[in-house]
Amino acid sequence: MHLQMTQAWIAMGLTALIGLITYLKCRGQGRGAEGGNREFFLAGGGLSWIFVAGSITITNLSTDQLVGMNGNQMALLVWWELSAVVGLSILAWVFLPIYYRNNCTTVTELLEKKYGHAGIRSTIATIFLVGNLVIYQPITLYTGALMMKSMFGLEIPIIVLAAVFAVAGSLYAIFGGLRAVAVTDTYSGILLLAMCMLVVFLSLQAIGFDFSGIPPERLSLIGGNDSPIPWHTLLTGMIFIQMFYWSTNQTITQRAMAAPNLKEAQKGVFAATVVRLLIVPPMVVIPGIVSYKLFGHLGDAAYGKIVWHVLPNWMSGIFAAAIASAVVAHFASVLNSSAALYVCDIHEKYIDPKPNVPRLSMWASIGFVLLSLLLVPVYDDAESIINLVQKLNGLTSMPVLSVFIVGLLFRNVDARAAIAGLVFGVCLYAIFSFGWAPLHYIHMMFITLWTTVAFSLTLNRWVFGRKAEFIFARKAAAA
Repeated sequence: MHLQMTQAWIAMGLTALIGLITYLKCRGQGRGAEGGNREFFLAGGGLSWIFVAGSITITNLSTDQLVGMNGNQMALLVWWELSAVVGLSILAWVFLPIYYRNNCTTVTELLEKKYGHAGIRSTIATIFLVGNLVIYQPITLYTGALMMKSMFGLEIPIIVLAAVFAVAGSLYAIFGGLRAVAVTDTYSGILLLAMCMLVVFLSLQAIGFDFSGIPPERLSLIGGNDSPIPWHTLLTGMIFIQMFYWSTNQTITQRAMAAPNLKEAQKGVFAATVVRLLIVPPMVVIPGIVSYKLFGHLGDAAYGKIVWHVLPNWMSGIFAAAIASAVVAHFASVLNSSAALYVCDIHEKYIDPKPNVPRLSMWASIGFVLLSLLLVPVYDDAESIINLVQKLNGLTSMPVLSVFIVGLLFRNVDARAAIAGLVFGVCLYAIFSFGWAPLHYIHMMFITLWTTVAFSLTLNRWVFGRKAEFIFARKAAAA
């Protein structure tokens, strides 16, 4: 008991230190009430590349990744991180120039400008918002609480630990805006990456760097047809899953859109890409594989178990601080993006065009936090968090991506055709998910995407009487 109290004090002290450093860094650098939504949600365009990179990294890498991916206890899951390099590259070279050229605050603002229709903006924003509230926010709270319970053997109910993380994260998002969130992300990320790489080394040391005795399928990077990631899915849906997540997801792109200019934003994305390629992959699979050799199949409890096993007692508090800070920062990031979607894309469009942004964001965030906490118990019986997240994402990710693809590649498309295509795509993937699925769900996401694009263009031509014009064909003819 005395040791646990000491570790808890170390964790709280380091977490408080990160909070103090964030306050000192952000003090006097702008307030949301003075700068409106761009100051509050885009840090007034003042994030340097290092904070763009840090915020993107920790917004993606938190306990849902560490717990979920290590919970599969196999190397194959590393493909989610390696293929993310493609998604980040597409963000840097394709989407960021478009967002900056159109001076966007949210990704959905781009859709309004491309389709010339406010309804499509609010429709997609609502889908993103529901995804944040129903999937990302509660899962972040759940996995953070689960990590603490499995690491320290705590008897505290998960919902209580989740509430602590929710309150702490909401304080950053409500009172500091994106600037405070990004700074906290970066400092938390440095501590988390350092501690997680230490866990990787100590895990390997615990088995003498010997992987013998582990089933070959758990070490292979070539997935069979019955594996979580069959090798052929890397050539179809995986590419577009990464495109959706890194290039059209408000929570990620909001950080990149907060730099003073496109060049600075691209530098931040490139730095995040290097971290994703060189540092993150071993963190999300090796501890889980080692835990399989030492303890057998543990599922999502594997990461907490191996951390507790390999870390010296005196370092457990430091690791707990790294995890706690990462959970708080990640939750604050998603919460800030949720508020941005509601304020910019829904409230300002349909209720009040000039609200008090900080106050409105505060009340919206409080409601979002309460809803997320109510949903935390829903994920308690999930067999695999990371696989569940990807399947749930499929319901909206490919239909939403189809709206972006149609809007960016074609002119003269009626927004109603794109919205109808969106509804069609959601229904189609629901059938694939809960009914008839002849292929792996990643393949079905690929099929859903292009079937939805075709449906939207067909509807545009034969129902709304408008012939879509391929943008690049026009440019080629002009040349």
